[in-house]
Amino acid sequence: MTDYAKVRMNMVDSQIRPNKVTDPAVLNAFLEVPRELFVPEALRGAAYIDEDLPVARHRFLMEPMVLARLVQAAIVRPTDQVLNIAGGTGYDAAILGRLARSVVAVEPDAGLADQARTALAACAAGNVAVVTADPTKGHPTQAPYDVILFSGAVSHEPDALAEQLTEGGRLVCVVKTGAGAVGQAIIIERVPGGFSHRVLFDAAIAELPGFEPAPAFVF
Repeated sequence: MTDYAKVRMNMVDSQIRPNKVTDPAVLNAFLEVPRELFVPEALRGAAYIDEDLPVARHRFLMEPMVLARLVQAAIVRPTDQVLNIAGGTGYDAAILGRLARSVVAVEPDAGLADQARTALAACAAGNVAVVTADPTKGHPTQAPYDVILFSGAVSHEPDALAEQLTEGGRLVCVVKTGAGAVGQAIIIERVPGGFSHRVLFDAAIAELPGFEPAPAFVF
């Protein structure tokens, strides 16, 4: 029988700590949340490997190291309201919920949203709400947010969703500008009069459906 607590500790010590994640609150969140609850039962034995895991067609659970670095960069505070875009089975939202006051996870797939609610309830993530809706529109009814995190790569900087940030709010995501391209993790911060943009690190994670570039017009 797998000792998931031991495997979870190994994930933190071998994947997350060596990759510049030093915030004790972030490390504790990864130690506390049982990642195996958020993957298909057949993949639970591989829940803690350092790569994306498939959870549905064209949908993946982001590798732990990339998620940890994004969460650390977002500087999630205990008073923050967080928006999780395309939350999948809910793992990223569960991590954020250990750090923030409240989390809204927007997920377009009703089946994944139901799985997320079940897994979140199992790990007592009572401050996380899962909304079945189009993630490309964010969740404006509860905006503004202190932090927005994307659970997968997008093809361009999501400036429209950054409008749902509060002053001083931070959006973190991975941008991949072409097929086979290495993605870049970025942070967008809402500052007086506009937004600041900064590249954080390279990251090769799976793209999110629905965030592809619009087809170019052909004459």
